[in-house]
Amino acid sequence: MIDWITPAYAQSAAPGSEAAIGNIVFMILLFGIFYFLLIRPQQKQVKQHKEMVANLQRGDAVETRGGLIGRIHRVEEDHVILELGEVEVSARQFKPVRVKVRRAAVAEMSAKAVAAAAEEPAEKGKE
Repeated sequence: MIDWITPAYAQSAAPGSEAAIGNIVFMILLFGIFYFLLIRPQQKQVKQHKEMVANLQRGDAVETRGGLIGRIHRVEEDHVILELGEVEVSARQFKPVRVKVRRAAVAEMSAKAVAAAAEEPAEKGKE
């Protein structure tokens, strides 16, 4: 009944299965390396950004992804109003420049942003 399976064909199945197991182990190892080097750090960074965006408050110095640096004037549900500085409207009358930005566009509350926002009032006093 089993005459149609030759001994050579039956013997060649064993080495092939070892190679298949080796390939599966290699793929699992490769996925593990990708997970720990690429996927996990990116997920951690996204989690930190979401937490930072959720904790935005009035007066925080921030930098947007577009490069704008300013202080938060007002926090709304999906947006923040950034105060970038002041513009002279007429002689000795200044009007604040405010921009409405999505919360997700806020990139960071960095030391650069805090230092730049802190320098603005000092410059006004000199003039």
